Amino acid sequence: MTDAAPYLHSVDTETMYQGKTPLGRRMPWDISQAQPSLVAIEESGGISGDVLDLGCGTGDNAIYLASRGYRVTGVDVAPTAIKEAVQRAQAVGVDVTFDVADATKLDQYSSAFDTIVDSALYHSLEVDERADYVRALVRVARPGARLHVLCFSDATPEVFPDLFRITEQNLQENFEPFGLITSLNRSEYTSSMTRAAFGQFVRLLTDVELDDAALREVPVDAEGRVSLPIWHLTAVRAEDGR
Repeated sequence: MTDAAPYLHSVDTETMYQGKTPLGRRMPWDISQAQPSLVAIEESGGISGDVLDLGCGTGDNAIYLASRGYRVTGVDVAPTAIKEAVQRAQAVGVDVTFDVADATKLDQYSSAFDTIVDSALYHSLEVDERADYVRALVRVARPGARLHVLCFSDATPEVFPDLFRITEQNLQENFEPFGLITSLNRSEYTSSMTRAAFGQFVRLLTDVELDDAALREVPVDAEGRVSLPIWHLTAVRAEDGR
């Protein structure tokens, strides 16, 4: 395991969305549709009321949820991502509020949301940002609000930085201030990467070169997109807001 990401770790997401990295403009998490794990959450009744999509990127999760009848606000720290999200929503005629905002602050909101969704943001935060992030969630969640966090798990490849390999203990400890953790299950995250693109991503992330045999072991879906192991944490804010 490695403690640092030699290249990408020092690159902000706005630079990435502008296409100024070797990854180009197609982000590893941009699959141009809602994340299947999030679709499953919605179909199982896990979404309600006013929804906040944290680190919404180019907006596909938020657009999907809005198309299902929810009032959705998507926030991302990268202006280029928000601009693209607005364009995607307009292209399909779906009404979503998109804002440039830092998920560790969320100063412009207060007790505003019934459901909060984080699809692959938490694991990208620095260790010392995570407490601020949870405090921001507490402030913007209404009493009884549900939180869904999809983040990389400790089952990700061992070449990944420790920052990305989230343990059960990490989640239990860091999200305890939000409220009651009602479930913590292992799931899968669909990326936009082929195995070859995944090899490039790992090389940028860690300076490690995966050989062909290692790449053949990387799981992909029916469309050849790499699937990565994640946690799905669900937590509920106390009804009295404490």
